[in-house]
Amino acid sequence: MARVAVVTGGTRGIGEAISVGLKEKGYKVAATYAGNEKAAQEFTERTGIPAYKFDVSDFEACQSAIKQIESDLGPVEVLVNNAGITRDGVMHRMTPEQWNAVIQTNLTSCFNMCRCVIDGMRERSFGRIVNIGSINGQAGQYGQVNYAAAKSGIHGFTKALAQEGAAKGITVNAIAPGYIDTDMVRAVPPNVLEKIVAKVPVGRLGKAEEIARGVAFLVADDAGFITGSTLSINGGQHMY
Repeated sequence: MARVAVVTGGTRGIGEAISVGLKEKGYKVAATYAGNEKAAQEFTERTGIPAYKFDVSDFEACQSAIKQIESDLGPVEVLVNNAGITRDGVMHRMTPEQWNAVIQTNLTSCFNMCRCVIDGMRERSFGRIVNIGSINGQAGQYGQVNYAAAKSGIHGFTKALAQEGAAKGITVNAIAPGYIDTDMVRAVPPNVLEKIVAKVPVGRLGKAEEIARGVAFLVADDAGFITGSTLSINGGQHMY
């Protein structure tokens, strides 16, 4: 029987590639989204993957959504925490609202979603959780203290939860993408983007499908001995 996978922020960009990649591997996929109705509808029509709208930073909304997904598709055995936003600004100009929005959406959402599925995973003695971090959570980035803090927090969250889940057959890993060719990156001014690419040893931006392949590897049934790891997919831009 096909395993059910939930991908947050799963209808666009990296999340879309993950959703499609997992479906192609035989998973029953549920993609979540926050607000872009048109994009979500187009995504579902094109891929056949159902999309569920809710706020991943709201614990009660996550509970309700997981309950609906499990009613529609079955028990959630794979969770990919991909949802994320940016609200960039240097510290001396950053507002509390910019800080809180990024921490809640990018980091607190990982707690919310994991908390909603962890009991079922423990009962079934199987689970695969992949949290999408960032190169900027590893190396930092000017003007992104909120984003870097949230993504760095994801890496620590991953290692701690991996220790808790290991004895119950639950693996928890992170992927730290570098600069990927998505709408968010394409919005960067060309002169800035050129400087970014110049710092990538392989000489190009990454592809969303390359992140998706990493996710598929980590969530496979036979990846049970890989847990607490961070897989950096960044073209060699940051190595540690």
